[in-house]
Amino acid sequence: MADKDDKKSKDAPASKATPAFDPKPVNVGGESLVDRVYPYRKKIGVFVLMGLAVWGVIAVVIHFRDSGREKSTDRLAAVLDVGGRKIVDPAMPVDPSQNPALAKDKDETFATPLARANGVLDALVKQGTNAAGPAYRGSLLVQAGKLDEAITEYKKGQHTKGIEGVLAREGLGLAQEMKASNEKDAATQQKGLEEALATFAGMQPDDKGPRHAYALYHQARILGLLNKPADAKAMYEKAKEAAKDSTELAPLIDQRLASLGT
Repeated sequence: MADKDDKKSKDAPASKATPAFDPKPVNVGGESLVDRVYPYRKKIGVFVLMGLAVWGVIAVVIHFRDSGREKSTDRLAAVLDVGGRKIVDPAMPVDPSQNPALAKDKDETFATPLARANGVLDALVKQGTNAAGPAYRGSLLVQAGKLDEAITEYKKGQHTKGIEGVLAREGLGLAQEMKASNEKDAATQQKGLEEALATFAGMQPDDKGPRHAYALYHQARILGLLNKPADAKAMYEKAKEAAKDSTELAPLIDQRLASLGT
């Protein structure tokens, strides 16, 4: 029996052996990425160089733009430095023990507001900067007593958007009012005041915009100068409502209304 089993065991065909694991690299999906890109290496290189060139130009533009802004800011700062100098009567002695800084820098002061205004205007010309807007330049010209030049300057900025335009229109109206008040001829004076009234009417049409209450206040003042007390009173009432939260303008309006006998 054992012999038969041994015989069957010897006669039975040998089972196939399990193949051993062979860790050969397999390239899934065909060629590698490097192999696929390699034929186009020149075109890719050109595109990369073009991109770098474009970004280089942009970087240069940004550099010079920022550099220009920095120079403009420095020039404006120099102008504002002149405008910030104090007004000191040269006939009044300065006690170094009381005010050593002023005694030291007395040569950098102005004798009158007029002298300072002209000094700032000279500084603007010297610096050659356009950073200061028409409203600022116009105000300097008014201080210097150059009303016609101020009016011309204010008109340059009267159509500017935002607060700069509002201030230019307000300055224009004030300059027109001052010029009219200097006129000796009644008809010419009235015409100038009417021009100022029209300017103030268009100063800030947005009832939610900045300085709207001042636009109404200026209109009321001019109406009073034009001998229209009823219209002036009505406009002051509007200005008072618009300036109800203003601690600066509200008292002025109350004084004006009191002067009208209300």
